[in-house]
Amino acid sequence: MEHCSFEALKPATSYTRVGEDGSAYLEGSKCRACGARFVGARENCARCGVRGFMEHYALSEYGRLYNYTIVYRSYPGIAVPFVSAVVDLDDGTSVKGNLLGVEPAASALAFGMPVKMVFRGAETANADALGYLAHFFVPA
Repeated sequence: MEHCSFEALKPATSYTRVGEDGSAYLEGSKCRACGARFVGARENCARCGVRGFMEHYALSEYGRLYNYTIVYRSYPGIAVPFVSAVVDLDDGTSVKGNLLGVEPAASALAFGMPVKMVFRGAETANADALGYLAHFFVPA
């Protein structure tokens, strides 16, 4: 995870966390009964239905590009074009986020390309989101 201090920023999602050391991560849940993994905190397993056997953990910061869309039209304040990506993380979960540091063109993107999760102020994607912390992906 990135080791800058993000304590002054509010999380942009319900599963964005800032650790005691000030580093940011995304929280996941793992079922101790069947091994299923989910994004965010859960008390019950959606796969096997067990209750009270969920373990919370920091999602992997590395993964591979599963799918993407190049967005050319968006809401006011959001710079376009940008790459909206779905990433399969190394821990078995999948997360959506913007892919930074790559030209928003099909010729610059490859399914399966390795990526790393990074955290920035949400104003990176939305000029009106100053004060919020968001996750993004960059080529690894």
